[in-house]
Amino acid sequence: MASGFRRSIACQLSRVLDLPPENLIKSISAVPISRKEEVADFQLSVDSLLENSNDHSRPDIQAQAMRLAEKLKCDTVVSEISTGQGTVNFKINRELLTKTVLQQVIKDGSKYGLKSELFSGLSQKKIVVEFSSPNVAKKFHVGHLRSTIIGNFIANLKEALGHQVTRINYLGDWGMQFGLLGTGFQLFGYEEKLQSNPLQHLFEVYVQVNKEAADDKSVAKSAHEFFQRLELGDVQALALWQKFRDLSIEEYIRIYKRLGVHFDEYSGESFYREKSQEVLKLLDSKGLLQKTIKGTAVVDLSGNGDPSSICTLMRSDGTSLYATRDLAAAIDRMDKYNFDTMIYVTDKGQKKHFQQVFQMLQIMGYDWAERCHHVPFGVVQGMKTRRGDVTFLEDVLNEIRLRMLQNMASVKTTKELENPQETAERVGLAALIIQDFRGLLLSDYQFSWDRVLQSRGDTGVFLQYTHARLHSLEETFGCGYLNDFNTACLQEPQSVSILQHLLRFDEVLYRSSQDLQPRHIVSYLLTLSHLAAVAHKTLHIKDSPPEVAGARLHLFRAVRSVLANGMKLLGITPVCRM
Repeated sequence: MASGFRRSIACQLSRVLDLPPENLIKSISAVPISRKEEVADFQLSVDSLLENSNDHSRPDIQAQAMRLAEKLKCDTVVSEISTGQGTVNFKINRELLTKTVLQQVIKDGSKYGLKSELFSGLSQKKIVVEFSSPNVAKKFHVGHLRSTIIGNFIANLKEALGHQVTRINYLGDWGMQFGLLGTGFQLFGYEEKLQSNPLQHLFEVYVQVNKEAADDKSVAKSAHEFFQRLELGDVQALALWQKFRDLSIEEYIRIYKRLGVHFDEYSGESFYREKSQEVLKLLDSKGLLQKTIKGTAVVDLSGNGDPSSICTLMRSDGTSLYATRDLAAAIDRMDKYNFDTMIYVTDKGQKKHFQQVFQMLQIMGYDWAERCHHVPFGVVQGMKTRRGDVTFLEDVLNEIRLRMLQNMASVKTTKELENPQETAERVGLAALIIQDFRGLLLSDYQFSWDRVLQSRGDTGVFLQYTHARLHSLEETFGCGYLNDFNTACLQEPQSVSILQHLLRFDEVLYRSSQDLQPRHIVSYLLTLSHLAAVAHKTLHIKDSPPEVAGARLHLFRAVRSVLANGMKLLGITPVCRM
């Protein structure tokens, strides 16, 4: 495994530099592969060493690198030592590289890359991830879709690293919208439609009652009264609200299943309507709550009346707001889960909201507020279905499946699929996720169905195609596997490039674990797929001597295994045929 090589190099360096190997591990990185030349396998950045030293004179980096390289010796692991721009480069013994990497990939399976030295000393933590969080009866828009797949990725990665993760879906299930919805259902609702397609019917009722309320003040008054009845705990009003909520969650669970996403807890704003009153009392007792002329209650986070730092926590009628309920939810989750980290995955428009919530928790005396983090993401434009604007997540999933089925229909092998609909959905989802994860999460991007579903180029379709193709190789020639393979049969440049790239997987996982950006893994998997495509054309298995065929099968199996591992972390289910 890469970490074993890294440690071996670190041990030799530690003797020369008189530093513990542990201090050097993260300064030794696997070298990205190059098309121009065969590069070294690892490099030590001399600059990163100097950053850790107390020498502020910053001597010539190149001279330092050359002097250090002269003091090092080749051994059974390192076959060549050279210098680059401010680096000392190490080439690993080719036979040892081949044998170690391939054996490690097969032995570690889904844990390959996660057992690395880079993660040693990583303590297991309790992590809460809040993501998706749609509003019952409102549009399940693209922002919720992004929150769903990003939150799922973060939870997957944290779980893979051994942390105890709790996935929370915090529904928008309270507020004035339910006053409108309750009144609207009494006016225009149908029980049969509610049972057969709750999300769609509630949305239609919500749109209609909003129109009516705009023109007819008596409808708006009824809606306000219905919500007041809810707030006061009226049995009939609450029973109808509960029905809307339960049917919606049932529908969400079914749709999330299609996405391959699950939650440990379906929470919601409704749960904190009473607890938010306790938050207001606590803020008041600390002298932090101020009453305005309008009768609202606010907290001045600047301390000097800066309007941009004033957060409203109570309406003039005494009801709580979104921020109040978020404070109550954070306090409740700390009591319930005693978390080490809590991550909120929402769009960047809520950045200020979370800054204020975390700041209020601090001034309330909760020092664990610094363990709360907001992972913001950008806006997607242009995602429309053939029926018009995106309404619900299910519309997007149906659209993906439909378009992918049409694309696959032109390929002969599609007829052999047992379940073409399921395959189309999985490939389409991969396309959607890769498109979304290729750039910085904070970036906005323009969505294009045509670009997303291309089978060539850097797309999710290409990843799935590569995985299916490699799986087909194993099925066709699997009986030719050898328990022990001859490492000398894998010395072609294409093989070495793949092995060097497999070496880097732990670093890529480490980078994503540090900044929670999936793009590092996406870029790695796309490069791996391109390398596999080149190797597939040149490293033939059919008609090759058994020894050569066996070694190449091992190589391709290792590629498929790592490809599958990375895809699963991203929330993609690999397909074996397409």
